[in-house]
Amino acid sequence: MSARPAWLRPAVARTEILSGLVVALALIPEAISFSIIAGVDPSVGLFASFTMAVVIAVAGGRPAMISAATGAIALVVAPLAREHGLGYLIATVILGGLIQVALGALGVAKLMRFVPRSVMVGFVNALAIMIFMAQVPELVDVPWVVYPLVGVALALMVLLPRLTKVVPAPLISIAALTALTVGAHLAVPTVGDRGTLPSSLPVPGLPDIPFTLDTLTLIAPYALGFALVGLMESLMTAKLVDDLTDTRSSKTRESIGQGIANIVTGFFGGMGGCAMIGQTMINVRNGARTRLSTFTAGVLLMVLCVVFGPWVSQIPMAALVAVMILVSFGTFDWHSVAPATLKRMPVGETTVMVVTVAVVVATHNLAIGVVVGSLTGLVIFARRVAHLADVTACLDPDGEQVVYAVTGELFFASSNDLVSQFDYAGDPGHVVIDLTDAHIWDASSVAALDAVEAKYAARGKTVQIIGLNQPSARIHATLSGELSGSH
Repeated sequence: MSARPAWLRPAVARTEILSGLVVALALIPEAISFSIIAGVDPSVGLFASFTMAVVIAVAGGRPAMISAATGAIALVVAPLAREHGLGYLIATVILGGLIQVALGALGVAKLMRFVPRSVMVGFVNALAIMIFMAQVPELVDVPWVVYPLVGVALALMVLLPRLTKVVPAPLISIAALTALTVGAHLAVPTVGDRGTLPSSLPVPGLPDIPFTLDTLTLIAPYALGFALVGLMESLMTAKLVDDLTDTRSSKTRESIGQGIANIVTGFFGGMGGCAMIGQTMINVRNGARTRLSTFTAGVLLMVLCVVFGPWVSQIPMAALVAVMILVSFGTFDWHSVAPATLKRMPVGETTVMVVTVAVVVATHNLAIGVVVGSLTGLVIFARRVAHLADVTACLDPDGEQVVYAVTGELFFASSNDLVSQFDYAGDPGHVVIDLTDAHIWDASSVAALDAVEAKYAARGKTVQIIGLNQPSARIHATLSGELSGSH
């Protein structure tokens, strides 16, 4: 008999549902904003957030993570929507979802192991900065009363948890500010100013496009970009939630789940999406840990729009801005920039973190920042390891042979200097190269050893290579003498 799911316990269910409600309220203005970025009707973004959250709650691999319409996805599909219309955007979402399912099944999630910790820290810090920067326009050219409202909301969210955690502080803050602005008839920007909320549920259907090879050729590049950006952002967010909650999740299931969610979203006329770091952080920090919060966020999003639209439209943006500002401060890894940490941290690690943050903030694209940061980390690592290969010569007392002890990792970066470490003219007739404390990783290293042997052979001297471990012996036996092209 299987154990009862945690979310069936009343205390857990209450936390999950209330947290889902806070997320749903925060999703509405963001989904509308991303719809505007993509150049489509607000309902397209809201429908996407609804279907993404509901489907990923079931199909995803990371409980409590929120997936919905995102800015990164909006930027990818905006040119296509602008030039060719909504039908082509919907087709791109469906094809992108199919690509995500295929990549997930092929094990693309395993590539996450190549993302260095310093890139992860940079990703988190860049994310916090971007969440904060996204709130700045909401605080420019607004009535003066917006600023004290944001201050009151922040104070409520900081102080309330000290009194009670039964109801999430952000929810109380949103309700209090809405009551205040409506009761006092304050003219401040509201959710309704962002766009009209839908009054009915989405209906499934096929995209209105010609199903031809030309159409496929047009949407394929966008679909591939959509799939890669969505997967990268989702997998990075899943890894972050794993760390925050000290739990593990299936990244392969998450990859396939993202694809399924996007396919469903496309057929329901949504603009597609991926994991939302800001809303996920709200959810996790409110104590949510199960799939119920994600499912609730999606369902309540539609209920709020369709049933309570007139009331939701009156929520002041100041309340939601305050929630996101607090999330950005909570997301930023302040320990990573503390003077004591920076003093201990290797310069290369700090450089990778700074590069990741700088690229993300400059491009407003988390995926580009992660790729550039990872490549920077690989280059720094290669330079560091390249200097670890060392060659030491020991001449026999009788002078008839010399033994060269090679230590370290031999690969393309370190093996380039290997050829110059030997005294070809001055060495005796027999040369031993001892690789007991070395490891051959690639063809470049085999080619370097072949070059050493060739230089000694040209002087009538013999070379004996000893001490190869099994993997090194295998690659050396396979490639030695095959790389010069002269055989």
